[in-house]
Amino acid sequence: MKFTSYWLDTAPTGSPERSTTTVEGHTDVAVIGGGLTGVVAALHLARGGAKVALFEQDTVGFGASGRNGGMATTGMSIGIRDAVDKMGFEKAASLYRTYGQGIDLIEKLVTDEGIDCHFARPGKLILASKPAHVQGFEKTADLLNTRLGGDLQLVPRSELRREIGSDAFHGGMVDSKSASLHVGKYIRGLGEAAERAGVTIHEHAPVQNLTKVGSGHELETPRGRIRANQVLLATGAYTRRPFRWHQVRIAPVGSFIIATEPLDESVCDDLLPTRRVASDSKNLLNYFRITPDNRLLFGGRARFAMSNPQSDEKSGTILRDAMVHVFPQLSDARIDYCWGGLVDMTLDRMVKAGQHDGVYYSMGYAGHGVQMATLMGRQMAEYMSGAPEANIWRDFEFRRIPGHFGPPWFLPFAGAYYKFKDRVG
Repeated sequence: MKFTSYWLDTAPTGSPERSTTTVEGHTDVAVIGGGLTGVVAALHLARGGAKVALFEQDTVGFGASGRNGGMATTGMSIGIRDAVDKMGFEKAASLYRTYGQGIDLIEKLVTDEGIDCHFARPGKLILASKPAHVQGFEKTADLLNTRLGGDLQLVPRSELRREIGSDAFHGGMVDSKSASLHVGKYIRGLGEAAERAGVTIHEHAPVQNLTKVGSGHELETPRGRIRANQVLLATGAYTRRPFRWHQVRIAPVGSFIIATEPLDESVCDDLLPTRRVASDSKNLLNYFRITPDNRLLFGGRARFAMSNPQSDEKSGTILRDAMVHVFPQLSDARIDYCWGGLVDMTLDRMVKAGQHDGVYYSMGYAGHGVQMATLMGRQMAEYMSGAPEANIWRDFEFRRIPGHFGPPWFLPFAGAYYKFKDRVG
């Protein structure tokens, strides 16, 4: 079994050498973070004529952008009905629509740049883990279909077998607009597209210090210093010093995934005949899908812990048990991959984007990063180019997480809280 991301392990690695580039001189924009937000922002800024340098502490896509479930789905982290209750229908509806716009942008980028990443729109299947959750599905579908132009279809328990080869759930809801893709090929393809547009990518070049110099900033890396007129911080859950102000406002929550050996086509047809991406309805949810080479990928918040080899292995055992509970027919399936990554959670689970102390930032995608990081990369490029209305999250306060001083000591307590909610909810 490999303790590495399936997506990164199976994506082409033919990118040019980026770990020996010299860091010096001056650039219009310095982008910190080589995930989807940073790379898409760099691409669009360069298309607009800016000189852009991107700095990544590891390699492009190494963090959350290459460690997720390969799903781009509609819907907000807090749920549309909760969003309406908190901020009113018009505001909630406006934000909800952006998630669909993010999926549309992925499709456009994949087409425009010729990125072969198995992009498809099979839709998403959301599964009721408890009988009471079915009623919530009905309310959500009614709201989205009648007032937001949605196309959600309810699936009663008696008909679930046409969608999933499992008897573990009490009903389902299908959203036809959600997508699947090979995120490793996607992010690496975007990196190559950014370079074609003129972006200089520096890998293994963490920004160790940032100093205000006149109207811009000076960035210090292990390979040299560079001055930039503008700086975009796009590090999400991997935010560390010298960006402490942002770090203590983000909870880096571990998300873990396993992937089976390649399965026979007939087995895949039994598990997920429509090839939709899927998730259950728990707070500590599980999500799963069939990969392009017919593996079952199965992930979730197995443990509220940081990702490291020991943590990943423990979480992999929990996930395998959960997978076999949902799909007993996979009890003898070999697990080929087990890995973890970090999800960037804010206090209210809403995206945060704006400017602090002269540094632009966008982060806090709360498990919806494939589409929202892509969208916010483009939006931040427009925002930094003089279009304040492009930042759709500009009115949301970025509050510090109480008691957060760096290492997220509070994660086990948060996990216990959500486990309790799943038991009684």
